[in-house]
Amino acid sequence: MSKAKILVQLDPDPHASVFDAVVAVDAGVDHLLQYHQVTADQVRDLVHGTMFTRGINDLSSTAIFVGGSNVAAGEALLSAIEKTFFGPMRVSVLMDANGANTTAAAAVVAAGRHLDFSQTQALVLAGTGPVGQRAARLLSAAGARVRLASRDPMRAASACEAIRARVPSAQLEPIGIQADTQLQAALEGTQLVIAAGAAGIQLLDEASRQSCKSLQVAIDLNAVPPVGIEGIEVMDAAVERQGVIGYGAIGVGGTKMKIHKAALRRLFVDNEQILDAEAIYSLGCELEAQS
Repeated sequence: MSKAKILVQLDPDPHASVFDAVVAVDAGVDHLLQYHQVTADQVRDLVHGTMFTRGINDLSSTAIFVGGSNVAAGEALLSAIEKTFFGPMRVSVLMDANGANTTAAAAVVAAGRHLDFSQTQALVLAGTGPVGQRAARLLSAAGARVRLASRDPMRAASACEAIRARVPSAQLEPIGIQADTQLQAALEGTQLVIAAGAAGIQLLDEASRQSCKSLQVAIDLNAVPPVGIEGIEVMDAAVERQGVIGYGAIGVGGTKMKIHKAALRRLFVDNEQILDAEAIYSLGCELEAQS
């Protein structure tokens, strides 16, 4: 008889995410154990509780989810978790703090429906944020040439170096955008734009978007007015306007939720899954191939 599926949610925030809890229940978790204000130095004892309470053959029925709003804190928790494992004593882990991994994966999956990445010049606006960096990383690994844009050119350069450390073959160009002329230069020859900025900040106006004759796909991940790409509606899902296929935040959100739930289910396949950005994107591609 199979054991009940237990998900241990580790969250660095003052309150564990309700959103993540609801998705876990909808994904079929039997029991959800939530811990909030978790720090890296507390991880060992919590992970030991997941590993030493069941026999090795039953460890696939216990898993860990790292959530919260602080992606850097989530990455620190994931690193501490992995250091706690030894030999077969381990459980599967999903890291999706602030939804950064599933959102970036969903955006790249959506773009891949329409573009051959090996022939794509992409522009990631607000590319130094957690979602932007991951989208740029996934696109680079898929063979796209990526311009990573930020208001701060030094931050853009630093983000590109961090991506190259993980994707040595990455074709990256850091871009500082502080004026319309710089935006126009960044758009030149671009087939794909992904806007990954903070809520309520417009990154690309409609006139500039329409002036980019090479543009084929525009993806905006901000649902709060004003949207990040003017002229893209939040509900757009492969809606074509003026020859450009557009996705809004909610349009991408359906794919994000499918990936999120599938990733949670994947945790219980065995006790060896470490689902970070690349593994989550790979799962998204599997789902896309099945649809």
